[in-house]
Amino acid sequence: MKADQFALRDPLRGQALARALQRLAPERPVRIVHVCGTHEITISEHGLRHVLPEGVSVLEGPGCPVCVTSTVDLDRAVRLAEQGVAVCTFGDMMRVPGSRKTLDEARALGAPVHTVLSAADAVGLARKNPAQDVVFFAVGFETTAPGTAAVLLDDPPGNFSVLCSHKLIPPAVQKLVNMPGTGLDGLLAPGHVSTVIGAGAYAGLAGEHCIPVVVGGFEPLDVLYALLLLLRQVADGRAQVENAYPRAVSWEGNRQAQNLLATAFRVSDAKWRGIGEIPCSGLAVRAELSRFDAALKYDVPAVEGQEVVPGCRCADVLVARAVPSDCPLFGGECTPLTPVGPCMVGAEGACAVWHRHGERPAL
Repeated sequence: MKADQFALRDPLRGQALARALQRLAPERPVRIVHVCGTHEITISEHGLRHVLPEGVSVLEGPGCPVCVTSTVDLDRAVRLAEQGVAVCTFGDMMRVPGSRKTLDEARALGAPVHTVLSAADAVGLARKNPAQDVVFFAVGFETTAPGTAAVLLDDPPGNFSVLCSHKLIPPAVQKLVNMPGTGLDGLLAPGHVSTVIGAGAYAGLAGEHCIPVVVGGFEPLDVLYALLLLLRQVADGRAQVENAYPRAVSWEGNRQAQNLLATAFRVSDAKWRGIGEIPCSGLAVRAELSRFDAALKYDVPAVEGQEVVPGCRCADVLVARAVPSDCPLFGGECTPLTPVGPCMVGAEGACAVWHRHGERPAL
């Protein structure tokens, strides 16, 4: 039976892409970084690193929103719950270690902590319980931030507010490029985020730093094709933005989602766990909507906690200076059941992905 050349998992196309990648074997080591946990899942689950030419490495940077949420915000959420405020957030955030405890541990002690699938679910809880203050602990990049913006702009009830910890990917990549020891030769840009911000959002990065950028999708063939385009640029000495995910991503992005973000939020400096403060890399609730800003509504000061756990190399993994297996705690003291660092908690954290898939070839 002839393989469908348009099938997203066509083995013949996969073999052809693997051969094309081998023909582009570089004469020097090449480091490609991605900033998307879903890309890491695809790469690890399907063993895509095993078909790359010798000398080409692909590492995950700060692509897990749970992993980079600072202890300042996490500890704030825990303290709010301990004060009796109903705190709602995504399931991945429940077991992320804070300075004192996790949200899951606070819930076990009786604090009103709820797992939700969206900001709209938190609004629904607030409407059903008008006597209960409800806070949505908003984490995530440009992909999830429009959902938070939409509920803020849709006249939520007065007992609802948002503890905003949304972050922006392009400033984080700029920070990564300027950090010593990272050495990016190419960026595999995140497909989900790029559906919102557009491929054009990386033009400054490619031009200013002479780094090839390719937006990639999430099927194995998507990733192999994007890596092929990146290696072609490296071989040709080019540094351009290419879109290998045109079925979902455009150059200008989703203007409606961008307008939601601009209306509900202002750009602010933000602290990234394991990285530090990155200028203009976060979103804060606009002054016009300040009545829904939990950071202003409640007397819970921002106190920086322990961002880096001794012995844990999660901070190095988040900036592509190390891979999970470089950490002495990986798979021993630190597992998904007993996580030491945040990279082992979130489903998109590199350590959790490597522990789950073990870098097994599965082509």
